[in-house]
Amino acid sequence: MSFKPSPIWLTAIVAPLFAMPLLADESTLTLPSEATVGVEVVEELTFTSGQARLDDILLHPIQAAGASHSLPEYCVIIGTAQLNNDRIRITTQNATCIETNDANSNIFSGDFMASAYAEDGQYAIACDGSPCTLSPGQPFLLTLDEAVEIEELDNPSAELNQRRQQANGEGVANPIPREQPNPDAE
Repeated sequence: MSFKPSPIWLTAIVAPLFAMPLLADESTLTLPSEATVGVEVVEELTFTSGQARLDDILLHPIQAAGASHSLPEYCVIIGTAQLNNDRIRITTQNATCIETNDANSNIFSGDFMASAYAEDGQYAIACDGSPCTLSPGQPFLLTLDEAVEIEELDNPSAELNQRRQQANGEGVANPIPREQPNPDAE
């Protein structure tokens, strides 16, 4: 039996690698310029009459058609939404993500400059109806304006947990029993 690579086989092997966040190492979250990630709004955005801008909107990652990369599941992106000619333009400024690995977690927070594109590839998201609304469950793509390299932050809870789990009775979770009688025993 011989193995003959085919385009479908190669796509099946390589495609999952592109759908994952690129981590240069465990201490930096890295995505290239022009990478696309799927997101949705956390709360419904509604532009009332005369309102053209909403600041400090919250987005989080989801699976979306056409995304070239993904962000960690636990991620919040802060941005601004502007209404312009029946399209919602969204730009982002900052992201905070937590990457979990078994019992450990890495926290990343830093600049995240990206712009929103509809799933059809057009800049900004089409607005149907009045008032103009964008709801959770409506996926769209963020395209990075520049490469992202976010350094890992110190995780004080991980350090505390490590001290608690130390062996040989040194940690809080493993104290050496005292040599005194059990007060509950008779």
